[in-house]
Amino acid sequence: MMISPESYYEEYLKGKTKEEIMTAIRGLKQEIGHLKNSMENPYDGMKTVIHPSEDTRIYWSREYLDIAKQAYVEAGGTYTLSKSEEKAADFDANINAICKITFSIGGYFGGYRSYVVELLDGLKAYTKLWEDEEPLSLWDDDNQEPCTKDTFIAALKDLHIGEWRRHYTTKRFGYMVLDGTQWELEFEYSNGHKPVRFDGDNSYPYNFDKFQRLFGIDVTEED
Repeated sequence: MMISPESYYEEYLKGKTKEEIMTAIRGLKQEIGHLKNSMENPYDGMKTVIHPSEDTRIYWSREYLDIAKQAYVEAGGTYTLSKSEEKAADFDANINAICKITFSIGGYFGGYRSYVVELLDGLKAYTKLWEDEEPLSLWDDDNQEPCTKDTFIAALKDLHIGEWRRHYTTKRFGYMVLDGTQWELEFEYSNGHKPVRFDGDNSYPYNFDKFQRLFGIDVTEED
């Protein structure tokens, strides 16, 4: 069972020195990294199911990390973002300026389908397969209502995409897969920020299924 951030503060942070709090911060960051790696491992599905789930543990560890950073500053420390944290912070800081998202996924033999969301004037979504273009309806899972620009951006924020690796490959886990599935993701901005791109070759971020559902992709049917 995970405890609340308030309980975590009382048990692990209250009255600690900034050095002790930094040790806790490092431990939480390592825990989050370990959980992500475990979920991204292609053999993850073969492991025993545990409770709470790895996804839930990432969520709460991130909550603990936020409060630990605050406690560190209150204890007199100056927290310096790592390069990966800077990348994530930059993505979040510019998320409201995203004007177009293009997500392509597929394979050599089956072709690639592209899912495009335009966010300049409201929200426009459509799919493309080869040269064919079809409208795409996006739905807010929480309210079971059509997505608006605001609800879509809020859902993006919850995915913490700024924390993703820029490239995903099975080589990271010691093997290679020929053909299979490749994907690409590009964010374009209206404020002059350069486009941000991610891609993968038979390898995916830990919350990739949630990301696909945001585009109306039925991952259960896909599986």
